[in-house]
Amino acid sequence: VHMYLFGKITVTAVIPDELSKLKDIAYNLWWSWNSDAIDLYREIDLALWEKLGKNPVRFLKEVSQKKLEAKVKDPDYMASYNDVVKKYESYMKDTDTWFIRNFPDKKNHMIAYFSAEYGLNEVLPIYSGGLGVLSGDHCKSASDLGIPFTAIGLYYKQGYFSQHINNDGWQETIFTDLNTSNLPIKPALNHKGEQVRISVELPGRVVFANIWQVKVGRINLFLIDTDVEQNSPHDRGLTSRLYGGDQETRIQQEIFLGIGGAKVLEALGINATVYHMNEGHSAFLGLELIRRLVQDKRVPFKQAAEVVSSSVIFTTHTPVPAGNDVFPLEMIDRYFGNYWPSLGISRHEFLDLGLKIGDHQNFNMTVLALTLSGQRNGVSELHGAVSRNIFKNVWPGVPEEEVPIGHITNGIHTLTWLSPSIKYLYDKYLDKDWVDRLYDREVWDKVDKIPDEDLWKTHCVLKTKMISFVREKLKQQRMANGESIERVREVDTLLDSNALTIGFARRFATYKRANLIFRDIARIQKLLNNPEKPMQIIFAGKAHPADGPAHEIIKNINDIARQEGFNGKVILVENYNMTLARNLVQGVDIWLNNPRRPLEASGTSGQKVCINGLINFSILDGWWCEGYNGKNGWVIGDDTFFDNEYYQDNADSESIYNTLEKQIIPTYFDRNENGVPEKWVAVMKESIKSNTSLYSTHRMVQDYTTKF
Repeated sequence: VHMYLFGKITVTAVIPDELSKLKDIAYNLWWSWNSDAIDLYREIDLALWEKLGKNPVRFLKEVSQKKLEAKVKDPDYMASYNDVVKKYESYMKDTDTWFIRNFPDKKNHMIAYFSAEYGLNEVLPIYSGGLGVLSGDHCKSASDLGIPFTAIGLYYKQGYFSQHINNDGWQETIFTDLNTSNLPIKPALNHKGEQVRISVELPGRVVFANIWQVKVGRINLFLIDTDVEQNSPHDRGLTSRLYGGDQETRIQQEIFLGIGGAKVLEALGINATVYHMNEGHSAFLGLELIRRLVQDKRVPFKQAAEVVSSSVIFTTHTPVPAGNDVFPLEMIDRYFGNYWPSLGISRHEFLDLGLKIGDHQNFNMTVLALTLSGQRNGVSELHGAVSRNIFKNVWPGVPEEEVPIGHITNGIHTLTWLSPSIKYLYDKYLDKDWVDRLYDREVWDKVDKIPDEDLWKTHCVLKTKMISFVREKLKQQRMANGESIERVREVDTLLDSNALTIGFARRFATYKRANLIFRDIARIQKLLNNPEKPMQIIFAGKAHPADGPAHEIIKNINDIARQEGFNGKVILVENYNMTLARNLVQGVDIWLNNPRRPLEASGTSGQKVCINGLINFSILDGWWCEGYNGKNGWVIGDDTFFDNEYYQDNADSESIYNTLEKQIIPTYFDRNENGVPEKWVAVMKESIKSNTSLYSTHRMVQDYTTKF
């Protein structure tokens, strides 16, 4: 078929038989953590690959027939293609997995995992931040370890917003519709071959939803989508935005996630033996499981609740009260007035399931999740203790240390976040099977074998690459704001690849204190402008659309970045997403993290930098309390508890300046005769060795599987 252009209509190239597997791989997000699979697309047409946002499904639709046919005749390309196909097919068929080896008697079990957001790859922007990326990484490790696992979520047709920072430094939010036909997502089919459809009762109406399937290696993620013809225009938009609506939208989305999610499993004939609720958004699931026992098996409510709790796990992710979803009681009456009779309980008993002692106004989703689940955990050791303190009154009369909330510290999916250049060094110097044993501490001792010079040179190349990526972004940003041609050209002079580069990228929630480093403006200005020892800071992050104070922080950093003495040394890049994150966690020197302790539950971005040999400089909060060992990075402050935020901010910022001046900057610029900072590289190696095995989602998912 030739490509004929009729106006805008293009006839898609036919993929030659010899390359037919490119399509199968495009529809399985396995490619997203296998860089050799990504290379198969890149090598056909790099410019098109970049232009289409590195999206293999869309790429195969738009690539030219000629370029495909040329690759069939290229023996080197065909050799790589056959290697990748073999790797993919043996991965999909593998029966010798960690799970089967350790739990041969449990292969008919199924874990159903519920989360409001999934960060699997930037082509599918149905995530907002750490919680979503954690869910995505959890799915990938479940696949790698061979765990019988099904994930449930919502299909946000408009994703999470794109962020633009305007001329005055204010965040603007842009929503765009995703084009489903360009995404690695297909209709979920039932045994008759029809797209699965469910319906859920909302006040005064029944709302329908279609179900989509996303393949993530060996596991499936099913997404619920209310954009269905039978629904009213309002209901069609129910699932369109992540965290974009008011409380009414929110409770309706959560009913679809929990109650609708249970119906999805039923419609697909999936019998789950364990239900894992990631954060409180899906807590209505527990009610639906109880309702089925009460209705179908005639089990009394109390016993039904006990049976259900023995198969439900709940992971809480937030020590910040604002992070807990609460609904006023009148809303609960409206949405569940017809529901509690089917549980065989009264309104009072129903409300008790979600009321925090001392709060009779609000129904709290975290409390509901804690009440209905049999296993509960925070996401770091410190967060477990904080959660026991916050929620102790859910168990009146139980001493705080005996409150039944444990912890499993979060991790990251190593291959998703590892730079291919650093992976090349690991392939060369570590054991052949390191990828299959990356959760094994001993694997990482061989990092010492990597020559200092090789590690340093690789890091410097990645840093240069990151800087050119950021410059490209800044140009687009300035052009979009209609800035002068001089201001656009100036971007090429910003950022110095020899400067000590600090990265700060995360959600701009106020407790994360993004502008803490500017508390003593004269002192930081002096550090940034030392011509002998240059330093620079790159910021990125989105503020929740409704979080006014967080918008002020973005504006503040943007203003500072334009001042004399900061221009070109402080950079704020818009639209933080997985692409930008990957560049930063592979390319900066130092990862700065300074939340107000103990409000950071875990903080997984700092784990993504370790695997690439970058170094953490962080408050002793979340995972870093466990991860820091005295020689694998630096700490800010100590574990003193302040009840006065002003004093805490003073003490912590003072510690940032002192540590930069006395330790970090001197170590970085102390070079040997070959220009290698030996002491710095020693810290880089220690950062890799001490953290990579422990803070991987492989270890985390193994913990959930064995403990819970």
